[in-house]
Amino acid sequence: MSQPDTMFASRSVGRHLVRGALGLPMMVAAFVLVPWLGPLALLLVVPAAVLLRGCPTCWALGLAQTCALSPRASAAGSSPRR
Repeated sequence: MSQPDTMFASRSVGRHLVRGALGLPMMVAAFVLVPWLGPLALLLVVPAAVLLRGCPTCWALGLAQTCALSPRASAAGSSPRR
């Protein structure tokens, strides 16, 4: 069986949520501040993209991958529910 694709996954769900909590507002601020700071405000997109590992959709995909690979997910899948 092949290994799952984990290109966007983080080491933990908490770490991934922190990346999103920092990157998403920064991405929004980059576009909201354009009327006041001009194109200079778009420089905020660069660190936001690094934090999100791409776009917000890439971050959401990474969150799904991180949740699927977390120890809780594998432990919950191994015990049958009644």
